[in-house]
Amino acid sequence: MGLLTIGAFAKASRLSPKALRLYDELGLLTPARVDPVTGYRRYAPEQLEQARLVAWLRRLGMPLARIQRVCALGPGPAGQEVRAFWAQVEADTAARRDLATFLIDHLSRKDPAMSANAAPLAIRYAALSDTGLVRESNQDTAYAGPRLLAVADGCGSRGGPAGAAAIGALKHLETGSLPAGNLLNVLEDVVDRAQQAVHSVAGSGSSAEGTGTTLTAMLWTGSQLALVHIGDSRVYLLREGELFQITHDHTLVQSMVDEGRLSPEEAASHPQRSLLARALGQGADATPDMRLHDARREDRYLLCSDGLSTVVPDQDIRHVLAGMGAPEQAVRELVALANASGGPDNVSCVVADVVEEQRSERTGSGLRACVPS
Repeated sequence: MGLLTIGAFAKASRLSPKALRLYDELGLLTPARVDPVTGYRRYAPEQLEQARLVAWLRRLGMPLARIQRVCALGPGPAGQEVRAFWAQVEADTAARRDLATFLIDHLSRKDPAMSANAAPLAIRYAALSDTGLVRESNQDTAYAGPRLLAVADGCGSRGGPAGAAAIGALKHLETGSLPAGNLLNVLEDVVDRAQQAVHSVAGSGSSAEGTGTTLTAMLWTGSQLALVHIGDSRVYLLREGELFQITHDHTLVQSMVDEGRLSPEEAASHPQRSLLARALGQGADATPDMRLHDARREDRYLLCSDGLSTVVPDQDIRHVLAGMGAPEQAVRELVALANASGGPDNVSCVVADVVEEQRSERTGSGLRACVPS
């Protein structure tokens, strides 16, 4: 078979002549021959396979620059690149789905304002942070109050102050009303405040580049918990005896698991499992996951740093949460479990129970929040 005209090649490849001319200009799909006088393009039949691949990748929504990389790779690496791209698409879609769910939930609420005094439910809580058995200092911060539950895990030379500053930027949420129609803006604002607080602590120079923190916080609105999550600290929910992890780790290793490049078992022992893909800090991606959770009586929430989740199996966490009566007993036992497993890292835990509001609790509920000194 001889060379194909651009029209015949477009029909066979399911690409328009306009697209073929663009791909030629970009060096993505160069014609086999271009007439030096008329500029008319002709293509070899063996170019159809690459043209069809380009068409399929465009239907996936892959950017042209990334398609160029795929086409330059062999079959195995090209497949891995497509898998990685689609994993990112699914992650982005999930983030948009969560945001849509958030908006539907909070815009559908009929209450013009959310007030702690008007809610039939309340939370009882405890927080504990411990240095562990290996680290010389504690860069974690744990906080629990009537409205705000938070854990931050700092990194770098000023990681401890950075985590404390991030949570400190949220503490104004403990007072004042929370209008239902403004909740999303409130959460975005607190992330901005936390980011600015971390930048102020980090300062400038070489130390600023390595200073950052995770931030995982839940805001009690009276009947729901609004989640803000950046990094690899976690939130677990114990409901009717079952344990659910309701956050997704923002780590490079977790992204490799999402892309199918690592198994969860391989990720657990990977030497780079602590490298963050998102964090509060200089030059870091601080895009938060945000979500609303309808609270049920007898729900128990756990917020923890990775000093717990990387050394204590989920089944042991569930056993403690299900077996310990009061939140302060649960946080002490969880920290003890982490240290019994070697205590290789700082460990912080916040446990909060959703309970029926008692009249006496309308002026204050819960236990004293604990933060490292």
